[in-house]
Amino acid sequence: MEASNFKFQKTIRHDRLLKAFIFLLIDLSLCSLSHPQGELPYMTSDVKEVAGKSFDYIVVGGGTAGCPLAATLSEKFSVLLVERGGSPYGNPLVLDKSFYGFSLIQTDEFSSVAQDFISTDGVRNCRGRVLGGSSAINGGFYSRASEDFVNKTGWDKELVKDAYTWVESKIVSTPELTPWQTVVEFGLLEAGILPYNGFSLEHIEGTKIGGSIFDIWGIRHTSADLLRAANPKIFVVLLNATVKNIIFHSNGNATQTTVHGIRFIKSDGSTDQTYEAYLNQPKNSTSCGDVILSAGALGSPQILLLSGIGPHKHLMNFNISHVLKLKGVGKRMKDNPSIAVLVDTDPQNRQPEPPQVSGIAKDFKFIIEGGIIPTSSNATRMPVAAKIAFPVSEGRLKLNSTDPRQNPSVKFNYLAEERDLEDCANMVHLLERVAMSQSVSFYLGVKHQSNLMTSTDEQRKFCKENVKTYFHYHGGCTVGSVVDNDYKVYGVKGLRVVDGSTFLESPGTNPMATLLMLGRYQGIKILREREDISSSSSTQQNP
Repeated sequence: MEASNFKFQKTIRHDRLLKAFIFLLIDLSLCSLSHPQGELPYMTSDVKEVAGKSFDYIVVGGGTAGCPLAATLSEKFSVLLVERGGSPYGNPLVLDKSFYGFSLIQTDEFSSVAQDFISTDGVRNCRGRVLGGSSAINGGFYSRASEDFVNKTGWDKELVKDAYTWVESKIVSTPELTPWQTVVEFGLLEAGILPYNGFSLEHIEGTKIGGSIFDIWGIRHTSADLLRAANPKIFVVLLNATVKNIIFHSNGNATQTTVHGIRFIKSDGSTDQTYEAYLNQPKNSTSCGDVILSAGALGSPQILLLSGIGPHKHLMNFNISHVLKLKGVGKRMKDNPSIAVLVDTDPQNRQPEPPQVSGIAKDFKFIIEGGIIPTSSNATRMPVAAKIAFPVSEGRLKLNSTDPRQNPSVKFNYLAEERDLEDCANMVHLLERVAMSQSVSFYLGVKHQSNLMTSTDEQRKFCKENVKTYFHYHGGCTVGSVVDNDYKVYGVKGLRVVDGSTFLESPGTNPMATLLMLGRYQGIKILREREDISSSSSTQQNP
């Protein structure tokens, strides 16, 4: 009996690999029908090909924001994009929807596309380590930020709309609901999460179907696909290289810190040899480019600290030369507390499913979704999960070591504030109504039950014992504390941060769509800024 089970499981795995291969062939031949594609820029893992060279812009982190940002900047300027992970292309764990979730359970120290970390709260979490970043390992659910979020940031609304549309025209599809997602949809409606909004990319209260970066063939289109919009003649992607720190020079002005370039090492741990790449230094110093950190909510504050930017006392503990005292680096770290309820009684070998439907409830305070996630190579579970959209509890990121390949230490202080705990108790009540809805019971073929937790104390205890992550952590380089409204680091010339570390809250149902938009948005803003400087310079020279 055991031998036949092993043979069956082996056959299933072979079928999945064959399916992934077929999907890749389909992607190569047909994806251009729905998303017009250009050629990808030159990619290399040979650090010596890049070492010693200069570029107009250096973008650190080829993730959700970094790829559209770098692609946009290359329309006018030479760009080096440095990614600590490898290429997503040819990897079924990234590209094939039927392997959704497997990248989160198949991790290692240096090379896996997802890197594990455990916060000091004791909650397991993950960060992307592949070209495409977290857009290569997440559920692919695409939904814009709320109008209120855009208003609070002070962004140009028309440019925001244009940037979203640019992204959506290239990598976003309308999903076809699976039977389970249809059941989740009905469960949300049964629980009173109204109105029903059908398909929408907007962040609106009620139950809706969102966009997806999985196309109709089940192929994931990560932010890396946006590099097809880049100018390949002046664009280089360096893979499997981890930035160690930023190079500064005084430029004859001791009162101003100016960025000169970056130092980087191989990501595989094979050597500690350090390499360098530089920013071009044009004669007109007012038109210099930038090093732009897009390394994520853990990576960007970590690189700033390793470069000597941050609290002096903390940097002294690691013998890091202090460049600039910026107390906000690593501060205001937040993660959205999540609670998940398993609706299936036992693990089974179902097809993994990312969420396609979302419930947005209680004045946008709670987000609820359901999926099917793998727990091993041949077992899955069916959680319905919810998150608190606006937690007030916050924590801090600190260095663990001076090795940039190692995760920093981070504490999110989940549910530390009374308001968060109260919100979580109310969220659990709503979550249970979805998970125990007649729709879910009927689909699973079980007797409908309505034995919900009745006391607030019981719900609060459940929250404390079961809090998890929704993988939407943010902060560490927030606007107004570390960067200004143009995402320039305070007190440093030629350095910006453009990623989720700048957010004070996680936008929309999840941050992916807005991070994709932000990369494009800030790229256009920088191009316009350079045009204005160039025009001003020409006017001064030719009065």
